[in-house]
Amino acid sequence: MEPDEIAIIMSAIGNHEEEIGNPVHDVSAALILADKSDVHRTRVYNRDVATFDIHDRVNYSVTHSELHACRDEKVIRLSLTVDTSIIAIMEYFEIFLTRMIMCRRAADYLGCQFQLVMNDNRLL
Repeated sequence: MEPDEIAIIMSAIGNHEEEIGNPVHDVSAALILADKSDVHRTRVYNRDVATFDIHDRVNYSVTHSELHACRDEKVIRLSLTVDTSIIAIMEYFEIFLTRMIMCRRAADYLGCQFQLVMNDNRLL
């Protein structure tokens, strides 16, 4: 890779850390959106529900997850199906609020609006 390409990758990785990360270019915005929206049952390797921590419970509760970029609408939409018999929606926000704020900033950087849809209800 060329040094300028390496610098783009390094800055994208360095600027996607929660609490301090901000999009600094299109690649970093894309990385933030991809990484911070990644929630799904398949991320839980431990199948012993009795030992789940909040991260396991939240990930396990998400039975469907899609991130759509709607060019015509200038919208980036995260659509989730959450099994509320496993978690209350508030538990999702306990661990994902900072991530959703980062996704909103990344979408803004790309000139788009970020939307969060859970169980067919638009929350953001």
